[in-house]
Amino acid sequence: MGLYIETRVRADLDTLWDRTQEPERHQRWDLRFTEISYLPRAGDEPQRFRYATRVLPFLAVAGTGVSAGERHRAGGERVSALRFASPHPLSLLAEGSGYWRYVPTADGVRFLTGYDYRPRWGLAGRVADRLVFRPLMGWATAWSFDRLRLWCERGITPERSRNRWLLELLARVLAVAVPWAAGSLPLGFAALAAVPLTVLGLALAVLVPPSSRTPAARRCLRTPPARTRAPRLLAALEQP
Repeated sequence: MGLYIETRVRADLDTLWDRTQEPERHQRWDLRFTEISYLPRAGDEPQRFRYATRVLPFLAVAGTGVSAGERHRAGGERVSALRFASPHPLSLLAEGSGYWRYVPTADGVRFLTGYDYRPRWGLAGRVADRLVFRPLMGWATAWSFDRLRLWCERGITPERSRNRWLLELLARVLAVAVPWAAGSLPLGFAALAAVPLTVLGLALAVLVPPSSRTPAARRCLRTPPARTRAPRLLAALEQP
């Protein structure tokens, strides 16, 4: 799999499962999606779904997918797998697949994902994906996982954690912008102090760790600790 994200959630497995498998709850914490909804299905066939991501106030990129889960595996582990595709010409992601794995531990759940996708737009799309989009997707997934962890562990709703993150981001920006703006004032103490204060503000913005109650992608593991393999369940799913 091209992308790997892992976090440890100190909460019971059923809570984590419900908040990742129910579309209404999933779309609250996952930055990658604006809307997720299940499509009708018959019997025990895999669950088909529709997803959408709003990229502009007036533009949403949509696609469809199919997913399946296993709640009872050896050692209490659970797993879910999905395949997805988007026909939208503005979607860089043409099609892809991935899985979530839930591994019980002594103090909670080891929650991890592996996924990959095929970009469209030919060579230009592959370059844009490698330089911009794939790192952004990795960051968004890790940030969302930490947002989910705060919800499960501390009861901080996704909406509250998003607002706290935005306020913290604003404070970091102001730490750099205010002294930098002071440098444009007429020559005087403020102007003379602007450069060292701007450097100090930049150092604080970069080096001060995020609040323990604010989502942060850096808290997640981004490299698999050992050689990992996608679950067999994924191979059984047909492309939507």
